[in-house]
Amino acid sequence: MSYYDWAPYVSVAERRAKAQKQLEKMKKKGMDLQPVHLSGRKIAGSFWGKGWCDHMESFSDYANRLPRGRSYVRNGSVCHLEIAGGRIKALVSGTTLYNVTISIDPLKKSKWETVKRACSGKIASLIDLLRGKLDQSVMEIVSDRKDGLFPLPGEMKFDCDCPDWAGMCKHVAAVLYGVGARLDQSPEMLFVLRGVNHEELVDVSAAVADATKSGSSRRRIAATGIADVFGIELADEGVADDPFPVAPSRKSKPEKPPKAAVQASAPKTASGKTAWLEKVLKQRPGKKEPVQAPSFPEPFTGAAVYAWRRALGESQVEFAARLRMSAASVSQWENKGDNPIHMQSRTRVLLHKAWKATHKK
Repeated sequence: MSYYDWAPYVSVAERRAKAQKQLEKMKKKGMDLQPVHLSGRKIAGSFWGKGWCDHMESFSDYANRLPRGRSYVRNGSVCHLEIAGGRIKALVSGTTLYNVTISIDPLKKSKWETVKRACSGKIASLIDLLRGKLDQSVMEIVSDRKDGLFPLPGEMKFDCDCPDWAGMCKHVAAVLYGVGARLDQSPEMLFVLRGVNHEELVDVSAAVADATKSGSSRRRIAATGIADVFGIELADEGVADDPFPVAPSRKSKPEKPPKAAVQASAPKTASGKTAWLEKVLKQRPGKKEPVQAPSFPEPFTGAAVYAWRRALGESQVEFAARLRMSAASVSQWENKGDNPIHMQSRTRVLLHKAWKATHKK
């Protein structure tokens, strides 16, 4: 092939298959891959995710490169995307796997102080902040094109090992859109990226007052919810339900025997239940013995995390806030399915506490 000939065309399916082989090798070496998956054509829909994409599209310098990036992120070419303080690292599938690094300057202290002052007393909940449920004035402040939280072109440096000489190649563009999709799941990563603490925007006094009005702010799983998720029956507090429930009281209802007579005719066992009740429970066909709330699942798997979160009716962002970790970590855990999750002892202690708090009757 001469210098001026075009390289042979390689279909998306072929590129993906080739990339998958490379990724499998990386997995075997212990690399924790975090691919970008879209549920539809829409790249981002949340306040933070869509705001990021809109911000990038607002700069004319990027106008001719971003469309190719949209195609790449939609067809699943962003095989890995990791966000850390001041840096985004990614793997994008092209003719081969390309390494992309985007360096982003931390948010200037003066800007952050201005944002905090402008938002003071206007954000009462960490959940509302991460969900983007904010007053219009706050939304305008944090998403301001020049003085908001999103980075300016001069604050970003792109690096890709592909042969494209352009400042922003299509692989970099795909990663930028991938960040928008990731912020849908883990909005707190924007604050990590810019080197600021998002909790500083929350009005603590207002949050405490709100929690006081509504009682306990922690959700608990109803007994029926636990039964549905884990396939068990739970005992109510005290003695189990009467196996033969009596209809509501009426005028013609026969008089109950004295309590003393019942106690005399049915001596209690060591467990506190009457021998008569235990006998009836054993004789009743198909009746399962009531059990207590489930203990912490061992081994702790991705499926257990998913079942726990769904039983609480929480999103990954809400569940992550409860566990004091990132939504990206929750997503990674759930993706492990039936495989056990290996974690530090400190994390396990926090999980045990959260489990007890959400499984109280």
